[in-house]
Amino acid sequence: MNRVSTVGNYSAVLANIQAAQQRQMEAGNQVASQKKGSDLKDFAKGAELLTAMRTVDARVTSYRDQNKLLVDKLTTQDLALNQVTDAAAATRQAIADALASGRAETLMEDLGGQFRNAVEGMNARHGGKYLFSGGKIDTMPVSATAMSDLTNPLTPNISDFFQNDDFQAQTRVDDATTVKTGLLADDLGTDLMTAFKSLQAFHEGASGPLTGELTAAQKTYLEGVLATWDSVRSDLTNETARNGMVQSRVDAVQSDLGYRSDSLASMMGDITDADMTEAASALQQAQFAVQAAAQVFLTLKQTSLLNILQ
Repeated sequence: MNRVSTVGNYSAVLANIQAAQQRQMEAGNQVASQKKGSDLKDFAKGAELLTAMRTVDARVTSYRDQNKLLVDKLTTQDLALNQVTDAAAATRQAIADALASGRAETLMEDLGGQFRNAVEGMNARHGGKYLFSGGKIDTMPVSATAMSDLTNPLTPNISDFFQNDDFQAQTRVDDATTVKTGLLADDLGTDLMTAFKSLQAFHEGASGPLTGELTAAQKTYLEGVLATWDSVRSDLTNETARNGMVQSRVDAVQSDLGYRSDSLASMMGDITDADMTEAASALQQAQFAVQAAAQVFLTLKQTSLLNILQ
């Protein structure tokens, strides 16, 4: 026969109260956080899978954050490339207009303006760093500021005006895809600057200057350079298109990473997210259990031998 004692009864009731309070706290935490637990041990058999998915999710998030910055860079790069390409197209048009009118009063001024636009595009920056300098991100890649600089005898070579190195950045945008995002000023501008230098040298030479009514020699020369400028514009257009293809590829990867992130979030939610209906029911039951245990405790206190003796 088991002995019934006041001390034993109190111990049993207190243990029940504590257990009910623990269940109430756990159910309350699930309702408040909408999660089954706060650490891996709370997820039992799903802990190993959850750890693996969190590792993948962290890598996907890292790629997405990096690619957002890359998209900004490529967008700025696209604007710069279009500016250089437009300058080449406008230069070709200015020459064609001069030939059509037979006069060149403002031709060199127009060409000088387009030259400055082209140089500004090749010296474009993103985040304070020069886009087309290769690894020399703090160095302006094109040092010429006016067409007259190109015919300076102290700098006889076009290469003298390019300060970039040969480094071309490549970026890994996901586990399987690496894209070349770096372009170099000398690759973009050597033919462009050579064509500008030819115009400036002719303007300063024996058949110049290119002002007023065009002479026969000037017309012949300008007609000859139209093909050169068509080629320069075409090459720059191709570089701009290639940059656009990289943009499209990064956008596609970014969309795929978004789908993967959403899928991982859903899969992790299946492991970690609490069933709110079940959690609310468990909280209500735990509250009833606490109240019941407390009532038993009060009843036991009232039936204590000590109360009878008093």
